[in-house]
Amino acid sequence: MTQTTTDRPAGRASGAVVPVLAFVGIVVSVMQSLLVPVIKDLPRLLDTTPSDATWVLTSTLLSGAVATPIMGRLGDLYGKRRMLIASLTVMVIGALISALTSDLLLMITGRTLQGFSMGAIPLGIGLMRDMLPREKLGSAMALMSSSIGVGGGLALPAAALVAQNTDWHALYYGAAGLGVLAIGLTLLVVPESPLRAVGTFDLPGALGLSAGLVLFLLPITKGSDWGWASGTTLGLFAAAAVVLVLWGVMELRLKAPLVDLRTTARPAVLFTNLASIMVGVSFFVVSLILPQLLQLPKSTGYGLGQSMVVAGLLVAPLGLTMVFTAPVYARLSAKYGPKVTLILGLLITAIGYGAGLGLMSAAWQSLVISVLLGAGIGLAYSSLPALIVGAVPESETGAANGLNTLMRSIGTSVSSAVIGMVLANTANTVGGVEIPSMHGFRASFLIATGAVAVGLLLALFLPGRRPSDKPQLRASSDEDAALERAERVLRGFRGRVLGADGSPVARAKVTLIDRSGRQAGATLSAEDGGYALTVPAQGSYVVAARAPGHGPLASAATHAGDERPVDLDLSLPGETVSA
Repeated sequence: MTQTTTDRPAGRASGAVVPVLAFVGIVVSVMQSLLVPVIKDLPRLLDTTPSDATWVLTSTLLSGAVATPIMGRLGDLYGKRRMLIASLTVMVIGALISALTSDLLLMITGRTLQGFSMGAIPLGIGLMRDMLPREKLGSAMALMSSSIGVGGGLALPAAALVAQNTDWHALYYGAAGLGVLAIGLTLLVVPESPLRAVGTFDLPGALGLSAGLVLFLLPITKGSDWGWASGTTLGLFAAAAVVLVLWGVMELRLKAPLVDLRTTARPAVLFTNLASIMVGVSFFVVSLILPQLLQLPKSTGYGLGQSMVVAGLLVAPLGLTMVFTAPVYARLSAKYGPKVTLILGLLITAIGYGAGLGLMSAAWQSLVISVLLGAGIGLAYSSLPALIVGAVPESETGAANGLNTLMRSIGTSVSSAVIGMVLANTANTVGGVEIPSMHGFRASFLIATGAVAVGLLLALFLPGRRPSDKPQLRASSDEDAALERAERVLRGFRGRVLGADGSPVARAKVTLIDRSGRQAGATLSAEDGGYALTVPAQGSYVVAARAPGHGPLASAATHAGDERPVDLDLSLPGETVSA
């Protein structure tokens, strides 16, 4: 079990931290949709077959899926800002490789490196939790989570404009420039989080999870090419099941696993992650369908005959609406809780897809669909990190949000495979060329509606607010925020670490141990010997302190919320205290 320790006081976060981290999220998500305008031309541009050209997209998906939980855990251990900058640096290197080549293997290498940037999303959410007061955290995490959709929506018209008017390699030069800008702003504005998880990095767990994810996602993304009933596809699915089961058994036996499966099995975390898959499915359907419908020629009888750029502009409100839902989400969540906002978001998404079944005959109708789905998916996306953060210890924020981001990625992967298969099987042949049919478009919207319905069912199983739970406080001033933080500290143990002569002991390690003998928290004493530890649950604990050159420890019985401090005299034996 890993715990949080604070190596130094948290620096005061400036007001620019949230917009900078949101900008980082947008830059990262741009990489996922950068090639959409030129997908059909990739075989010609890279002088390869259509089947091999799909690896340019598949490689980014696979590396992103592997990177999100791993970078989240590394951030918990070694610093979230440090790992955020590392993710962006790898992305810039990958973008420059892609910008300088038309060779398939080098292009795949560059795209694989770009996928590692997906780890920046959970790292940004973790930084926000560590630095921001609670009254600002809801809207900030909502904006960071929604940046995945925002970047994708804004990238479509921008990438289309570049692809139509200049060499397609300019897309990657632009991405590298955005990455450099994001790194510079992060270095200037975002402080490092003082929180660290105590433990080591689980390398065998990382390798096992990576192997299992690749074995699982590879047949999903390539199944339509290989055949869903082929030996290769079925064999990879079977291998994935074996590897992931063995990986899970190994993780359960480790004290410091890459993913704490016991925490992941909690209802709040489990059902949030399962609902996240459905949200990912529903988001990607509209991103696949609307651009194709808008660009098909009017001669088909149902195509809307718009240019690549105009199609991108008509879909862009999907991302823009997600930006504006962040403050709305914060108000709704503060009053009703993130479970209610998730359900509301899924309901609006279902209405959007239901309305979309009859709104496919004019370009302006695409705007209506985009706004409705942007509002619904924006609320749903905004709720997910709040549900995860509220259910896991601070020391596991990065890894837990990384796993949640992975669940969304799995949803988009499944959506891409299923919708691609539906469109291929319902396509019309016109002049020897297969084009998607209106029947395929409507079937895809029905599949998205079904995914949303499953997500709604899963959301209903999420634990709701108990009558004894306080609504989330919203401080109106710095003084109110300080009082709120002080209230949180009082729900645990506080006091000073003292030496044999009664003098304060600085930088002593203070550990909270539960009745099972496991660590439940850890911190370092300040220069005046002071410390504060919150308790994860009511019960009896031992508060232990250790410092070089001093003897054992002692503590006095107290209760969480009691104003009396628990002073630890390093010359006396320890005793049990209650919370």
